[in-house]
This record gives sequence, C-alpha cells and structure tokens, in this order.
Amino acid sequence: MNILVLVSVLSVAISSAWGEMDPTDNTDTPNFHKYCIIGAGPGGLQIAYFMQHAQRDYIVFEKGHGAGTFYNKYPIHRQLISINKRNTGKTNKEFNMRHDWNSLLSHDESLQMTKYSKVFFPPADVLVKYLNDYMTKLNLNVQVNTTISNLLKRKDKNFEMYDQRGTKYTCQYMVIATGIASPNKPEFSGWELSEGYEDLSIDVDDFEKQSVLILGRGNSAFETAQHIMGSTNVIHMMARSRVKLSWATHYVGDLRAVNNGLLDTYQLKSLDGLFEGSVSDIQLKKSQIDGRLYVDNFGNSTIPGGEIVGAVDNDALREGYDRVIRCLGFLFDHSLFHPSMKVRSAGEGGEKYPRINFIYEAVDVKGMFFAGTNTHSLDFKRSAGGFIHGYRYTAKSLHNILEWRHFRVPWPSVYFENLQDLIPHMHKRVNEGSGIYQMFGVLCDVVIYNEDKTAATYLEAFPCALACKLPKVSGHKAPGAVMFMVMEYGKNFSGAGKDTFHEDRAQGSPNEAHRSNFLHPVFYHYDKLFNQETFIAKPEKWVLPVPDHIHHLVEDFTTKFDGMQTHILQTRRFIETTTGQDLRHFYGPQCLALALTSTSLPYGCQQRTDDGSASFIDFSNETKERFSDMSAHLLPFVAMLK
Repeated sequence: MNILVLVSVLSVAISSAWGEMDPTDNTDTPNFHKYCIIGAGPGGLQIAYFMQHAQRDYIVFEKGHGAGTFYNKYPIHRQLISINKRNTGKTNKEFNMRHDWNSLLSHDESLQMTKYSKVFFPPADVLVKYLNDYMTKLNLNVQVNTTISNLLKRKDKNFEMYDQRGTKYTCQYMVIATGIASPNKPEFSGWELSEGYEDLSIDVDDFEKQSVLILGRGNSAFETAQHIMGSTNVIHMMARSRVKLSWATHYVGDLRAVNNGLLDTYQLKSLDGLFEGSVSDIQLKKSQIDGRLYVDNFGNSTIPGGEIVGAVDNDALREGYDRVIRCLGFLFDHSLFHPSMKVRSAGEGGEKYPRINFIYEAVDVKGMFFAGTNTHSLDFKRSAGGFIHGYRYTAKSLHNILEWRHFRVPWPSVYFENLQDLIPHMHKRVNEGSGIYQMFGVLCDVVIYNEDKTAATYLEAFPCALACKLPKVSGHKAPGAVMFMVMEYGKNFSGAGKDTFHEDRAQGSPNEAHRSNFLHPVFYHYDKLFNQETFIAKPEKWVLPVPDHIHHLVEDFTTKFDGMQTHILQTRRFIETTTGQDLRHFYGPQCLALALTSTSLPYGCQQRTDDGSASFIDFSNETKERFSDMSAHLLPFVAMLK
C-alpha cells in the first residue's frame, strides 16, 4: 500500500475512533515518558541537555531528519545576525558567553560556535552542523523524523499524541519547543499577486532591473533588501510602524546594522524608500496594460489603463512594481494540538507567541510548558528571550523550576556564612555572569539573608517576575531581608527614535551612578519579601517594586565593574548600610586595638570555630593588663578606625 494512503487510512481510523468516544477519557499509557519535548531546535536541545544531566526521563520529538532543521532554510539568504565573537581577551568561559550569541550551554567546551566558524556573522549551515554535533556528542534522546499531531490532555492529567505513522505516545508533562516557524500570511485584497519570503528566490539575477515593494520592516525584510539592492531599479518598503534600530531600542530583534543598507539609499536619495501603512488596508492590483503591480495607497493610486482610484497625481507608488514581497515574520504553529486543547496567543504586541505565565507554563493547559523562542512573550521588545543567547538561560530557569516542582530539588545556590565573602562573589557575577547580562531586566541574582543578616544564600539567574514567589518557586525560604541584583539600561535611555549617541550619554562618577544609561548593575534591597500585589503595582519601566534601599553601580565603558573605589567600595558600603554589619577587613594589630577599646568586634576580627559558627575574640582582664603597656603603640590604629 502507498505510504500516503496508509497514513490517510490511519488518520481516518483515529478520527473515527475520536468521533465515537471522548479521547480525553483514555487511561492507557503506551510509550510513556515523564517529559516529552517537541522540537529539536536550539530551545529543545537546551532543555533536553539539562534533563539529561539530571538523569530525568525525557524524549525529544523532531519532525525533521536532524537537529535545527528550521535553519536548513532560514534565514533564506543564509547569514545569521547573532554575533560570533571569538576573541575577548579573556579565557573565562562564563564571561565569553556574554559575547557568544549562538552557542548552547553544556559542560563540553568543544561545543562552542566560536570553534565552528571564524565569521562574525556565521552562515546558517554552520549552526545546523553545530546543533547536530550538540545532539550527538551529548547523546541526547532525540527521535527524528517524527511529526507529532493531535496533542491533547486527558482527564487523568497525562498528555497523549500521535506521530505520522499512527504511533501513540503518552507523557506526564509537555515542553513545546517548536519555535515560531509558520510564515505569517495575512490576506488582503490582491495578496495572491505577492510572494512570500519563504518562497523567495535567492538568485540576484532574478531581480535584475526590477522595481520591488517589500511589505514588512523586520530583519527578514531588510535582509531581503540588502541581498537584492545591487540588482534592482528601486526598492520600497512599507510597514505599519516606523523603523526601530536595535542600537536605539537595545532590543536585538529590531533592525540590526548589518542589514540596514536600505536606510542609506533612502536618506541619501538613491531611489529607494520607506513609508508607513497597514498591510491589511492595501489593495494590490495588476495592470492589464504593462503587467506591473500597483498598490491602492489608501485611496491615492492610479492604475494605468484601469481604474483611477484617486485624484493625487504625485502618488509615491504611481510607477508600480515588478514584484511585491511579503516579509511579515513568523507565527507559532497551533496545528499540532487536538481541537479539544485550546492554546491562546499572547497579547500586547506578542500575538505571534503562545500565552504563558512566568513559570513558562501555558495559561490554558496546566502541565504544558514552553522553551526556546516560544517563551519570548514574557520579554518581547525588552530583552533577548527570543534568541539563542537569551533563551538558553530561560531554558535553564525552566529546568530549575521543574526540578523543585517535581523532584523537590532546590534552585542551585551558594551559602555564605560570612558576608565578607559575599561581596567578592557578587562582583564575580557582576563581571562574568552571562545569564543576567544577556537577559537583562528579566533574570536576577538573588541574595537571601538569614534573620539577623549575618549570613546569606545566593541564587543565580532567577526570573525577576517570580521574585514575589521566591520560596515557592526556588525551594529556599526567605525569613527576612532579600536583595536582587539586576542588569539594566537607564530607564529613559532606550527607545525608538532615541538618540543614544548624544554627547553626555555616559556617567563616570559613583555620585551620578543613578543616572547611568548603559548596561549596569542595580541592587534592590527589601527588608521583607514583597507580595504579588506589590509586584503588579510596581512603577512603569521598573523591573521590581520600589525597594527599601536601591543602589546603582556606575556604568563602565568596558562593562568591567572592578574599580576599587568606584565599584567594590560602593557595593560594600551598600551592604553594610542595609545589613547593619561592618564588613571591613582588618589587620591583627587593628583587631587587638578594637578588642581593648570596644565591647564587640566587627566581622573582620571574628574567629571561626571548627563547626563554622562565629565567636568573638575574648580577652580577659589579665590579658588586657598585660597589653596595657602597648596602648601607646595602638593609639594610631584606634584613631585610624574612628
């Protein structure tokens, strides 16, 4: 029997069975796994790595013949726009990941994109090879050539689904990592006369001496213009909003400089141009006289030999086009779900993504989580969660959340019994931590103090939006004060049309740290962890609610926050202020002087017992009398301490 016929028969049989009974009533569990991950792109592979490392029961389903098959076609002009910075002057892997936008996280240092290509913006084919090496070298449990459909949640709370061969699978939890891979094809009058980015020729000779209209203004639109501009007569580009430059918005999904050649030819008046308009409002018509495509420009177009739509004789689009190309981005593909399972799209500008909550779980379907670019609705237009260098960290966050939720494994942490040791660790994270750097304003480092603020537990890269639910999500109690460390740009620095190159754009003095514009650390200290209502009521543009104490470390041209006076001293003084502890380091004679003149000693003069508890140096009266003749020598030290 022909394979297509067989698949058709199986589909009919399955549909018939569903027509006779409610499929959510099933209780059998063939091919069962704790976690089923759909999609072996970067997001699916990343969460699979963490699950494998934790020895969890999981499987990845991939419809293609290998990992990262989306990148076999896209971007169609084959150049990635994620930077591949091989040289930073440092050997620290964590620091270098701040500037490597294509690699996934793993323990295998050979699995870095910087070792696969020397090109700053590498070819997509190199990424495909890298992802397949990542899958095979780490021995991830990926089942390729498996197209999942009819995914539903049953009444027993398990999920079931079928592949194209009719094989049934069941899972306790789902992780959807399919990406945003379905081309956006909005219908408008005459849309069939246009061609989509997904079907576009990459042979520049096909555009020789042609006039082209591009619908859309994202990176795919500018990528297309950049590729063909050497062959065309003219390129016009239309979108509903003004162009947004990533160097102004600090959002890497906006227009990148590598593709913005059309801005030059527009502003320097070399025939090309941009204008604003809604795609849904246009009418595209083909002239019977010259065969060109004409746009009804909202009532102001004239079509030769046909209808005169408007009376304006200098309409910008009056000469028509040889091609109209749709470059309108991609959408989440809902077709893998059974009709009984409704998954809504996110709102507020993120409609192309599924609606999820801050633990990366579908709002409408409990137990179904998302990873990779599917989670970008949570930080759309704000951070890097839609791109490899961002969602490799949100995938790690998801894994940590699931580990506590399902296995009672707390969020990884470091305990400091001495706050003096906390400060170097904080500055190590400030200067090296890649998760909080790439996912600025979204992931926070957390300091949880004990009740008397003499010790602390440190958590890395925790979702800021879950701060009010810290104990419930992380497994760490917060008995008293907490502090969050966030990387932020200045609140009024970024935005479309902002001049980010103005003369006084940077600060250098610690006294002006709160005016810092470029990416810099901000410490939020709360005497008590805030609740969800307080978080919801936080001021606009604030990452967290207004704290009891706040401190900005002044921005640094090299993003090295290691100045002894400018950065480290300021951090120590802030923690001393918020904890009431003296965290200075002292020499032996200074401690002796304090012991002879004070009833208590600071951290720097405390000894540690064998069990790790603190004990103050105790000098008896006899000992003090013995050292009384040294008082003259100690007075300078005492004066220095006051």
